[in-house]
Amino acid sequence: MTRHRRLPALTALTIVAAVLVTGCATAAPAGDAPPGSSLGSLWPAPPEGEVIAQGMVMDVAGVVELCLGAVQESYPPQCSGLPLAEWSWDRLDGSETSGDVTWGSYAVQGTYDGETFTVTQPPIMLALYDPMMLDDPTGGEPGAGDEAELQEIQDGLPDALGDALLGSTPDNGWLWVDVVWDDGTWQDAADADYGEGVVVIRSALRAIDG
Repeated sequence: MTRHRRLPALTALTIVAAVLVTGCATAAPAGDAPPGSSLGSLWPAPPEGEVIAQGMVMDVAGVVELCLGAVQESYPPQCSGLPLAEWSWDRLDGSETSGDVTWGSYAVQGTYDGETFTVTQPPIMLALYDPMMLDDPTGGEPGAGDEAELQEIQDGLPDALGDALLGSTPDNGWLWVDVVWDDGTWQDAADADYGEGVVVIRSALRAIDG
Protein backbone atom coordinates (compact mmCIF):
# COMPACT_ATOMS: atom_id res chain seq x y z
CA MET A 1 0.00 0.00 0.00
CA THR A 2 2.26 2.80 -1.28
CA ARG A 3 -0.18 5.00 -3.19
CA HIS A 4 0.77 8.30 -1.58
CA ARG A 5 4.43 7.77 -0.79
CA ARG A 6 5.59 9.41 -3.99
CA LEU A 7 4.12 12.73 -2.91
CA PRO A 8 7.39 14.27 -1.61
CA ALA A 9 9.21 13.70 -4.91
CA LEU A 10 6.28 15.07 -6.85
CA THR A 11 6.10 18.01 -4.47
CA ALA A 12 9.71 18.95 -5.09
CA LEU A 13 9.28 18.84 -8.85
CA THR A 14 6.04 20.74 -8.88
CA ILE A 15 7.32 23.46 -6.53
CA VAL A 16 10.05 24.15 -9.09
CA ALA A 17 7.40 24.17 -11.81
CA ALA A 18 5.24 26.50 -9.75
CA VAL A 19 8.12 28.98 -9.46
CA LEU A 20 8.63 28.92 -13.20
CA VAL A 21 4.93 29.40 -13.88
CA THR A 22 4.76 32.29 -11.40
CA GLY A 23 7.76 33.96 -12.96
CA CYS A 24 6.14 33.86 -16.40
CA ALA A 25 2.64 34.82 -15.31
CA THR A 26 2.79 38.42 -16.53
CA ALA A 27 4.21 37.48 -19.92
CA ALA A 28 1.87 34.49 -20.54
CA PRO A 29 -1.69 34.91 -19.25
CA ALA A 30 -3.38 31.71 -18.05
CA GLY A 31 -5.96 31.97 -20.83
CA ASP A 32 -3.21 31.55 -23.44
CA ALA A 33 -1.84 28.35 -21.87
CA PRO A 34 -2.91 24.90 -23.09
CA PRO A 35 -5.92 23.55 -21.14
CA GLY A 36 -4.80 21.70 -18.02
CA SER A 37 -1.31 23.21 -17.94
CA SER A 38 -1.75 25.07 -14.65
CA LEU A 39 -3.43 22.14 -12.89
CA GLY A 40 -0.68 19.85 -14.10
CA SER A 41 2.23 22.02 -13.00
CA LEU A 42 1.29 23.61 -9.66
CA TRP A 43 1.37 21.81 -6.32
CA PRO A 44 -0.05 23.09 -3.00
CA ALA A 45 2.34 23.48 -0.10
CA PRO A 46 1.64 21.26 2.93
CA PRO A 47 -0.72 22.80 5.49
CA GLU A 48 1.00 25.00 8.07
CA GLY A 49 -1.32 24.14 10.94
CA GLU A 50 -3.29 21.12 12.04
CA VAL A 51 -5.84 19.45 9.81
CA ILE A 52 -8.61 16.92 10.27
CA ALA A 53 -9.64 14.09 7.98
CA GLN A 54 -12.21 11.33 7.91
CA GLY A 55 -11.24 7.90 6.68
CA MET A 56 -10.37 4.31 7.38
CA VAL A 57 -7.28 3.58 9.44
CA MET A 58 -5.65 0.39 8.17
CA ASP A 59 -2.97 -1.40 10.20
CA VAL A 60 -1.29 -4.29 8.43
CA ALA A 61 1.30 -5.96 10.64
CA GLY A 62 2.17 -2.64 12.27
CA VAL A 63 2.23 -0.55 9.08
CA VAL A 64 -0.53 2.02 9.63
CA GLU A 65 -2.14 4.16 6.94
CA LEU A 66 -5.01 6.63 6.78
CA CYS A 67 -7.13 5.81 3.73
CA LEU A 68 -8.98 8.83 2.36
CA GLY A 69 -10.17 7.32 -0.92
CA ALA A 70 -11.82 4.13 -2.05
CA VAL A 71 -11.83 1.03 0.14
CA GLN A 72 -12.14 -2.46 -1.31
CA GLU A 73 -15.04 -4.32 0.27
CA SER A 74 -13.15 -7.50 1.09
CA TYR A 75 -12.59 -9.06 4.50
CA PRO A 76 -10.44 -7.64 5.82
CA PRO A 77 -10.94 -4.52 3.68
CA GLN A 78 -8.08 -3.20 1.58
CA CYS A 79 -7.05 0.36 0.86
CA SER A 80 -4.03 2.56 0.27
CA GLY A 81 -3.43 5.79 2.12
CA LEU A 82 -1.15 8.20 3.91
CA PRO A 83 1.46 6.83 6.32
CA LEU A 84 0.11 7.47 9.82
CA ALA A 85 2.47 8.34 12.69
CA GLU A 86 1.78 8.42 16.45
CA TRP A 87 -1.22 6.13 16.06
CA SER A 88 -2.33 3.84 18.91
CA TRP A 89 -5.22 1.40 19.22
CA ASP A 90 -4.99 1.50 23.03
CA ARG A 91 -8.35 2.32 24.65
CA LEU A 92 -9.81 3.04 21.23
CA ASP A 93 -13.21 1.61 20.31
CA GLY A 94 -14.56 0.91 16.86
CA SER A 95 -11.88 -1.37 15.41
CA GLU A 96 -11.93 -4.89 13.98
CA THR A 97 -9.09 -7.36 13.65
CA SER A 98 -8.55 -10.28 11.30
CA GLY A 99 -5.18 -11.98 11.36
CA ASP A 100 -2.49 -9.29 11.33
CA VAL A 101 -4.89 -6.60 10.03
CA THR A 102 -6.70 -4.11 12.28
CA TRP A 103 -8.94 -1.38 10.92
CA GLY A 104 -11.60 1.18 11.80
CA SER A 105 -13.13 4.42 10.54
CA TYR A 106 -12.24 7.62 12.39
CA ALA A 107 -11.95 11.37 12.27
CA VAL A 108 -8.25 12.00 12.77
CA GLN A 109 -6.61 15.32 13.68
CA GLY A 110 -2.95 16.10 13.24
CA THR A 111 -0.29 17.56 10.99
CA TYR A 112 0.59 16.67 7.41
CA ASP A 113 4.02 17.33 5.94
CA GLY A 114 3.22 16.28 2.39
CA GLU A 115 4.00 12.63 3.07
CA THR A 116 3.05 11.54 6.59
CA PHE A 117 0.02 12.36 8.71
CA THR A 118 1.03 12.67 12.38
CA VAL A 119 -1.76 12.28 14.94
CA THR A 120 -1.91 15.00 17.62
CA GLN A 121 -5.37 14.46 19.17
CA PRO A 122 -7.37 11.39 20.20
CA PRO A 123 -9.26 10.09 17.15
CA ILE A 124 -13.05 10.01 17.08
CA MET A 125 -15.08 7.12 15.72
CA LEU A 126 -16.89 8.28 12.60
CA ALA A 127 -20.11 6.84 14.01
CA LEU A 128 -19.85 9.44 16.80
CA TYR A 129 -18.36 12.30 14.79
CA ASP A 130 -20.54 15.29 13.96
CA PRO A 131 -18.62 17.42 11.43
CA MET A 132 -19.47 21.00 10.63
CA MET A 133 -21.54 21.34 7.47
CA LEU A 134 -19.59 22.85 4.60
CA ASP A 135 -20.95 25.51 2.29
CA ASP A 136 -21.85 24.38 -1.21
CA PRO A 137 -19.27 26.13 -3.44
CA THR A 138 -21.67 25.93 -6.39
CA GLY A 139 -24.49 27.72 -4.58
CA GLY A 140 -26.80 25.04 -5.96
CA GLU A 141 -26.35 26.37 -9.49
CA PRO A 142 -25.53 24.10 -12.46
CA GLY A 143 -22.00 24.16 -13.80
CA ALA A 144 -20.89 25.39 -17.20
CA GLY A 145 -19.30 22.16 -18.41
CA ASP A 146 -20.89 19.82 -20.93
CA GLU A 147 -20.56 16.04 -20.78
CA ALA A 148 -17.77 15.79 -23.34
CA GLU A 149 -15.72 18.54 -21.71
CA LEU A 150 -16.06 17.09 -18.23
CA GLN A 151 -15.06 13.66 -19.49
CA GLU A 152 -11.97 15.08 -21.19
CA ILE A 153 -10.94 16.89 -18.01
CA GLN A 154 -11.61 13.79 -15.93
CA ASP A 155 -9.47 11.63 -18.22
CA GLY A 156 -6.50 13.96 -17.69
CA LEU A 157 -6.66 14.11 -13.91
CA PRO A 158 -4.49 11.06 -13.12
CA ASP A 159 -1.58 12.54 -15.08
CA ALA A 160 -2.14 16.04 -13.69
CA LEU A 161 -2.60 15.19 -10.01
CA GLY A 162 -0.92 11.80 -9.62
CA ASP A 163 -1.25 10.09 -6.26
CA ALA A 164 -2.99 13.09 -4.72
CA LEU A 165 -6.13 12.32 -6.74
CA LEU A 166 -8.73 10.41 -4.71
CA GLY A 167 -11.57 10.41 -7.23
CA SER A 168 -13.79 12.53 -9.44
CA THR A 169 -17.48 12.68 -10.34
CA PRO A 170 -19.29 14.73 -13.01
CA ASP A 171 -22.64 16.09 -11.84
CA ASN A 172 -24.97 18.82 -13.08
CA GLY A 173 -22.37 20.51 -15.26
CA TRP A 174 -19.61 20.31 -12.64
CA LEU A 175 -16.66 17.98 -12.22
CA TRP A 176 -16.16 17.31 -8.52
CA VAL A 177 -12.53 16.37 -7.88
CA ASP A 178 -11.43 14.93 -4.54
CA VAL A 179 -7.76 15.29 -3.59
CA VAL A 180 -5.68 14.63 -0.49
CA TRP A 181 -4.96 18.30 0.18
CA ASP A 182 -5.62 21.62 -1.50
CA ASP A 183 -5.16 25.09 -0.05
CA GLY A 184 -6.84 26.72 -3.03
CA THR A 185 -3.87 26.30 -5.35
CA TRP A 186 -5.52 23.63 -7.48
CA GLN A 187 -8.92 25.30 -7.43
CA ASP A 188 -7.36 28.47 -8.80
CA ALA A 189 -5.44 26.42 -11.39
CA ALA A 190 -8.59 24.60 -12.50
CA ASP A 191 -10.44 27.90 -12.85
CA ALA A 192 -7.56 29.31 -14.91
CA ASP A 193 -7.44 26.25 -17.15
CA TYR A 194 -11.11 25.56 -17.72
CA GLY A 195 -12.90 28.71 -16.60
CA GLU A 196 -14.90 29.25 -13.46
CA GLY A 197 -18.02 27.15 -13.07
CA VAL A 198 -16.58 23.86 -14.34
CA VAL A 199 -14.40 22.14 -11.72
CA VAL A 200 -14.73 21.95 -7.94
CA ILE A 201 -11.66 20.77 -6.03
CA ARG A 202 -12.45 19.19 -2.64
CA SER A 203 -9.69 18.62 -0.10
CA ALA A 204 -9.95 15.53 2.11
CA LEU A 205 -7.69 17.21 4.67
CA ARG A 206 -9.39 20.26 6.14
CA ALA A 207 -7.66 23.00 8.08
CA ILE A 208 -8.84 23.21 11.70
CA ASP A 209 -9.38 26.95 11.41
CA GLY A 210 -11.55 26.58 8.33
